[in-house]
Amino acid sequence: MSQMPDGLLLCDDLIFTSKVAGTAGALGLAVRAARTPEALLELARRSPPNCVIVDLHVAGLDLPALLAGLAEACPAMPRVVAYGSHVEAATLHAARQAGCDPVWPRSKFVEELPAALAGWLAPRPAPPG
Repeated sequence: MSQMPDGLLLCDDLIFTSKVAGTAGALGLAVRAARTPEALLELARRSPPNCVIVDLHVAGLDLPALLAGLAEACPAMPRVVAYGSHVEAATLHAARQAGCDPVWPRSKFVEELPAALAGWLAPRPAPPG
């Protein structure tokens, strides 16, 4: 039996968390949610995810520290997807520079979520070598 694709969501907006989790559930996928970076890292340590979805507007978010924590907590670095406000171009750019891919404005994230989620949560191929 193969492991169900798994993702973590860092989001402190309960309505948006429900939207992402509901979309995943409708696709037969699992997304666990955390409201703080510390809680997300604890979940990642317990069960490393294939993908982490980050709301760039979570209170207290230090994205470089979160990414370093994920690299430490997970045997293989998960894909990190990020979204944020379209008016905060510098924040979106910084997330891209930090290694998040894709990084989208919230409206595009919502629009693309049903089609993209299964691919994001699928296990990533092992690097060659």
